[in-house]
Amino acid sequence: MLIGVLLVISWLILLIRYPTKALPISMAALAGLALVASWVLWEENRDARYLAHLELRLSYDPQQCPGDRPLAVRLKNGSDAALLELRWEVAAYRPGNATNLAQRLYESPRYSGPGELLPGASWNDCLPLPDLRSGYRPSTLEFRAERLQGQFIR
Repeated sequence: MLIGVLLVISWLILLIRYPTKALPISMAALAGLALVASWVLWEENRDARYLAHLELRLSYDPQQCPGDRPLAVRLKNGSDAALLELRWEVAAYRPGNATNLAQRLYESPRYSGPGELLPGASWNDCLPLPDLRSGYRPSTLEFRAERLQGQFIR
């Protein structure tokens, strides 16, 4: 932080003292910074568009899944890019209620998808339940994936 402040102050001093030499260099640096910022924003928007095409369904299914992992996950890649990595958090809600009943503890399970999922492909798996607030049964709750983070290749 201190180094950044010193750099800004020295840049302002050079700009005031030698404007004919410092102004063109400053404009070139500003243009380069704007180019990098626009490229980063474009990449983030592209990944957000691809994430919007994913179909991720979570359901409590103790008949089809083992007892220690009763949360059934169905993922379909509806985008036109291959999914490299996917991470998310699981939220649990009572039907018609907006209060998340899943506790986010340090020991809570971390959820991630398959290593690579081609466009149009599907993936099914069973995962452990998140830590729920006491007094709630998983069979009465709706599970949703939130805070999706993913990487795609084109």
